[in-house]
Amino acid sequence: MAILKFRIAWEEDDAIYRDVMVKHTQHFTDLHQIILKAFEFDEKHDATFFRSNEKWQRGREISKAVYEKNYVVPPLMMDEVLIGTEIINTNQQFVYLYDFAKSWTFLIQLIQVIKNADADMELNYPMVSRIEGVGPMQYGTKGLLGPNFTDIEEKYDLTEAQDGFGEEGEDAHASDLEGDGLSADEDLDEDSEDEDADSSDEEADSEDAGGMFDDSSEAY
Repeated sequence: MAILKFRIAWEEDDAIYRDVMVKHTQHFTDLHQIILKAFEFDEKHDATFFRSNEKWQRGREISKAVYEKNYVVPPLMMDEVLIGTEIINTNQQFVYLYDFAKSWTFLIQLIQVIKNADADMELNYPMVSRIEGVGPMQYGTKGLLGPNFTDIEEKYDLTEAQDGFGEEGEDAHASDLEGDGLSADEDLDEDSEDEDADSSDEEADSEDAGGMFDDSSEAY
């Protein structure tokens, strides 16, 4: 028995890839499942492998099921074909297509064959041995801020004004009065009392002034 290491690259960006390891006696169904796990995809959609050459041309299919489409030759079934039986050369290649509506396409290349004597048989195969790059999001796009932004929002309540900062248009004078222990109403009452006192003084002065002129008038 041997362990086969494949590199699974996303067709749209080959810098994003996963290395997976499978036993040569496992089926293509196992390879199909470990690819989805490696890229964090679900298993809800149709899928198929294609035999391929160095130019990534698609040959006979190794499919999850027989689908309603035109085949040049009938497909092989994933759960029936052993991976080792499809390895013809040391750089064997396949194309993997998932979710026919969205056409997620991955390029698969054999990069290492580990003989039984050198393999760690205590590991659970198939397995993901390497992850490079942020994989595509199966549904939608990844958030730029990430999940930690929720924690930031909870720690710092970004929806409320900070203490000490009033809303635009508020009377700053009222805040100053409250800082001095006086309310705005109390300040207005004191101003009103001062105005009444000033008014009384002005009336008294006016009466005194009138008396002076009256006295002057009588003197003449």
